[in-house]
Amino acid sequence: MGRPRTPLLDRARITGTALELIDAQGEFSVPQIARRLGVQTGSVYHHVDGRDGIVELIRERVAEGIDSSCLDLRPWDEALKAWARSYRAAFAAHPRAVPLLMTNPVRAPRVLAQYEGAVVLLLDAGFGTADVMPVIVALENIALGSALDLAAPDAMWELADDTATPHLAQALAASAGSRADRAFEFALEGFLAHARRTLEAAEG
Repeated sequence: MGRPRTPLLDRARITGTALELIDAQGEFSVPQIARRLGVQTGSVYHHVDGRDGIVELIRERVAEGIDSSCLDLRPWDEALKAWARSYRAAFAAHPRAVPLLMTNPVRAPRVLAQYEGAVVLLLDAGFGTADVMPVIVALENIALGSALDLAAPDAMWELADDTATPHLAQALAASAGSRADRAFEFALEGFLAHARRTLEAAEG
């Protein structure tokens, strides 16, 4: 029997299949990937560096949706604002991947290169070296938290009786349809204001 024109297995197909499983069920296993692709489990391991390797391939795939050119913008706060919005959008497309990626160390070279760009941006702006990672991690927390929020039901608060919590009912009604977006922008502006004060203190 001749070899198939389209290979049954490669890193791209393994990554795509793993991401499909995560989108559907929040997790994946190598045997599940193998079954979906119609191959033996051992065959998958010939193409990737174990389960951790697949996680990093997934990280790279999701991170492809982040526009790293945002980090070339100036001034630095406009660059961070654009990067945060792009970061949020990329992970909002795969919210179930967030817990998995947040609990595994970042090793993917292309993703590390993007962090390098963010570090250089902040250092060039005048931030102290010790302040750089807190700024980046805080921005990540906002973007990833909001990506999860976008995947949440529109009605996160179910009020059986509006009269029992009338002020909450009014506040929910006033924010209907834009809660996640407004909360993200609110948090982002607060974060940037604090980052600006941190920079001013470093320069003072």
